Amino acid sequence: LLVVLLAVLVGYIAQSPSPVGTVFWLAAQPMLLSFTATPPVPADMRPLPRPEGEVFRPLIGSGDEMPAAGLGTCCRATAYHDDSVYNTVLWYLLQGGRHIDTAQLYLNHRPIGRAIKEAMQRGVSRDEIFVTTKIEAGSFGTNNAKAWVPQMLEELQLDHVDLVLLHFPRKWMGFFGGVDEFQSCCGCASPRECREQTWEVLSAARENGLIKNLGVSNHLIYQIEELRALEKAPVSVNQLQYHPWVPSWQEDIAQHCRENGIQLMAYSPLGGATNAGSVGVTETIVGIGKKHGASSHQVMLRWAVQSGMTVIPGTGNPAHIRQNINAYSFTLDGEDMAAISRLGEDKEFAKKFMFFGGPESQTL
Repeated sequence: LLVVLLAVLVGYIAQSPSPVGTVFWLAAQPMLLSFTATPPVPADMRPLPRPEGEVFRPLIGSGDEMPAAGLGTCCRATAYHDDSVYNTVLWYLLQGGRHIDTAQLYLNHRPIGRAIKEAMQRGVSRDEIFVTTKIEAGSFGTNNAKAWVPQMLEELQLDHVDLVLLHFPRKWMGFFGGVDEFQSCCGCASPRECREQTWEVLSAARENGLIKNLGVSNHLIYQIEELRALEKAPVSVNQLQYHPWVPSWQEDIAQHCRENGIQLMAYSPLGGATNAGSVGVTETIVGIGKKHGASSHQVMLRWAVQSGMTVIPGTGNPAHIRQNINAYSFTLDGEDMAAISRLGEDKEFAKKFMFFGGPESQTL
């Protein structure tokens, strides 16, 4: 019986429109058995002012300015509960935030689109909202990508998105497969061919005004350079995990992007779902927080922003959303910045972190 159930489950996942996204969703179901849903936004709430001292990142190729502090919508219970997703995004936009990060894998485009529409009806201008989404590797290839663009826009109820990223360079995040892993889903002879076909399709969508900027996520340096060599849309953003404990190969990627005008967007800027708590009680960070009257999470976000990163922390708690937005309200001095950066020298602590996109899994 167990074998039969497993076979049915594998078949269900394989036949779903987003197999990896379905795995994400299934993994979240135990969390949904006991969680605190995001409360509704009051019907009479209107937009609060945008934060003072807000920082923007200029994007090559378009001149668009990307807000440096956004809202991540992945990898927590409230990211897989449609009402909570809707309420979270609406709270965020009405409290002054303007950058929303989502993805095909997260399966939450529709509630995000509804929240954006509601925020606009309450007075938030679409021109101020910066929407980032990602196309998963299972939708790579010329025909798949052509079909994905209008589907994505329909789900979000938008006529364009501000940034689209290639989510991973490999199918199944590089955990399975090989050089022929894209043949069955996408008709590509190799991962590189699939990435390049997808980039060409998205570049055409950019020329047609459906996408304003393009970028990558979890890509290695040579994979970024392969896309740049196509001389289509520029690679304007690279999203990667970033905090003081990143390994040297990740820092090398970040430095390469800095040298080539590619903006860096940090997911898990607080250490990730498994380590955010331990990061928050680090003595150095707690001390700096007391110095500035800020929480440990605000200190970590501010360090990342002052390090040139765009951050997309995720939370479904309206008070925490406001705290994250208020990370603009203070400035770390040089001594603070250096002290936080030195935390990365603790290699034992660094072993606690899990990283996607390393050379061992993403090469091809």
